[in-house]
Amino acid sequence: MATVKVYNMEGKEVGSLELNDAVFGVEVNEHLMHLAVVGQLANMRQGTQSALTRSEVSGGGRKPWKQKGTGHARQGSTRSPQWTHGGVVFAPKPRDYSVKMNKKEKALAVKSALTSKVAENKFIVLDSLTLDEVKTKKMVAVLNGLNLEKALVVTGEKNDNVVLSARNIPGVQTTASNSVNVYDILKYDTVVMTKDAVAKIEEVYA
Repeated sequence: MATVKVYNMEGKEVGSLELNDAVFGVEVNEHLMHLAVVGQLANMRQGTQSALTRSEVSGGGRKPWKQKGTGHARQGSTRSPQWTHGGVVFAPKPRDYSVKMNKKEKALAVKSALTSKVAENKFIVLDSLTLDEVKTKKMVAVLNGLNLEKALVVTGEKNDNVVLSARNIPGVQTTASNSVNVYDILKYDTVVMTKDAVAKIEEVYA
């Protein structure tokens, strides 16, 4: 089992923690991580873009001039794509961009992402993360104590004080353990996770 150091909110080492190899020591599957990221980004797309084709643009029913004898190129409608105010050739239409993954594939992708962070020594465990008030300065002090600038902070449960204190810090994202995803894990340089969040993730994915 991999062993990581545990720090307090002041950035001082207060112990160590053994990580479950079933979650933090799996064989990294880059293909599944790629699929998970592509799927998450695709699922965020609304797919509501729309433009009019030549058959949907108003007007253009009359042939603008006769076929021969004018010196102009032949034209059948003023709403053809080459005309101003004409239709779009391959007009985008509303569609569903969502990508589906199996539950086991999603789970393995998350475990692969977490394993890669542990292997790169970019995984930090805090004994606890509690703020008695919403104060960005206090959250910055915690990150400075850990020498971090860009990080994903994972708590066991949603903590409004932590979320609100960190939301205005550039390069910092907070999430609860039940909302951890591959995209966020890979996007941020370091993953900071509380001990209770580690326990809950191991309980779900082990």
